[in-house]
Amino acid sequence: MTEDMTGAPRELGSQWYDHEAGPLVRPYAMTGGRTKSGPAGVRFDLIALVTLDPGAPATEGVPLGPEHLALIDLCRKETQSVAELSAGADLPVGVVRVLLGDLLELGCVTVSRPVPPAQLPDERILREVIDGLRAL
Repeated sequence: MTEDMTGAPRELGSQWYDHEAGPLVRPYAMTGGRTKSGPAGVRFDLIALVTLDPGAPATEGVPLGPEHLALIDLCRKETQSVAELSAGADLPVGVVRVLLGDLLELGCVTVSRPVPPAQLPDERILREVIDGLRAL
């Protein structure tokens, strides 16, 4: 037994277990200490949309962790943003980005970005179209 900061006795190894939350796993353990996500040039913004690739190669022989499999299961249901995946898997966004990079390199998922606001049609044009349709 050791003592914590308050002087109360504590069992050895108990700092890795929270009785309310269960065992604690540090984020760097889930990513193997990596902080960079995926191939160069690919950014996983919070609003980037992740879709399970239906033509993805089989992952039976690939060593995927439980966190990878959780992300695959979440994407299997529907296309989700990086932020939604982070919340759904209960993982930090940085960890999700690294894990998605792994899945992207394996060809399991595809990533797309929503249309930037600068490329959307001008509101004035949309109003003219609506007015024209109403006139019909």
